[in-house]
Amino acid sequence: METSHLSNISFAELGLDPRLLRALDDQGFSHCTPIQAKALPLLLKGENVAGQAQTGTGKTIAFLLGVMNDMLTLPEIDGRHANEPRALMMAPTRELAIQIYNDAVMLAKYTDFNVRVVYGGAGYEKQRQDLIDGVDILIGTTGRLIDYFKQKAYGLDGIDCVVLDEADRMFDLGFIDDIRYLFRRMPKPDDRLNMLFSATLSHRVNELAYEHMNNPTHVKVEAEQVTADKVRESLFYPANNEKAPLLISILRDLEPPRAMVFANTKRECEKIWGYLVTNGFEAGLLTGDVPQKKRISLLDELRSEKISVLVATDVAARGLHIEGVSHVFNYDLPDEAEDYVHRIGRTARAGATGDAISFACEDNAFNLPAIEEYIEHNLPVQEVPHESLPELNPPKRLARAPGRGRPSGSRSGPGGRGGPRRGGAGSGRGRR
Repeated sequence: METSHLSNISFAELGLDPRLLRALDDQGFSHCTPIQAKALPLLLKGENVAGQAQTGTGKTIAFLLGVMNDMLTLPEIDGRHANEPRALMMAPTRELAIQIYNDAVMLAKYTDFNVRVVYGGAGYEKQRQDLIDGVDILIGTTGRLIDYFKQKAYGLDGIDCVVLDEADRMFDLGFIDDIRYLFRRMPKPDDRLNMLFSATLSHRVNELAYEHMNNPTHVKVEAEQVTADKVRESLFYPANNEKAPLLISILRDLEPPRAMVFANTKRECEKIWGYLVTNGFEAGLLTGDVPQKKRISLLDELRSEKISVLVATDVAARGLHIEGVSHVFNYDLPDEAEDYVHRIGRTARAGATGDAISFACEDNAFNLPAIEEYIEHNLPVQEVPHESLPELNPPKRLARAPGRGRPSGSRSGPGGRGGPRRGGAGSGRGRR
């Protein structure tokens, strides 16, 4: 984390458990990001938090530290079974669940916590057996969480802490009934530590927070604090037939080690991928129907630079943390203004800088006014170099969901038992 992105609050001065400080020190983390500096003092006092922050701001570390410090401070309930987690963390996507899990394992390095993750699309029996064998911190997508709960692979009576991450996305994906199903089977809100994080604290998110989180304290990191100084934005106005040549021209000029290209439809993503692999790039394609194992493999290949470009629909716009993505391309301007912010949040993470390059073409230029109103500034416009755009080989046709394209000769560079565990009003969370 770069100091330009950090507050002057150090982790050491917050009173965190030494085991957590040691794990942070192993990663070279000494000072809080703004959302960590605002949320952690409240969480460490046992106060519920509803946080507004974009991805890439350090919110995952904030809620993981809050949860783990709570678990290390308070004794577990009497009679808790091995398959009854003390903490439950709900995420909207498999990728985000895996990322939270990876960060949790890192922070739990010097504890004896059993950290488990469950999600659809892979490892059904193994995930189920992991829960039966024992779990302290359970991370997952709601569908798989409910599936295993109904099978009694785990129970919710021992929950001390609950986290709902990217709550607005949960609503967008239609998971609100699943969330309420799980909340209603946990100990009461005043008997646990509650955290909710969302890019926007809309009316519906606030309603959920007040219904299930016992009057949380709101903390907010303004969007301009998150992106304005780190992401260099630019806008081109290409004709439809100029978009692919312009993308490839820019990629050839800049040679980014890791780039992501977003389009609005699976079909358009497949077309972009086809152009890239027949014109000299190692590229991956991430859409909703790519199997989970392949999705994880693609992200690993981008991290390791086996591929230099990942083409994706908005299924990948949130919840992915890939270090060193230097460029994000909005090949299509998104239909929803918020998705613009989520897409460009794939770059300039953890204090780094990055570039977000957008194309306003004939088909989606009408999305631009809403985007600029939402981000409260106009995108700087660059001229399309019409005369110097390259002639392209025709796009490779997609026979099946690909991993990497490796065209010949091409190169490119994750009610309780035992009586009340916490108090009622205020922070109200006493030892049991």
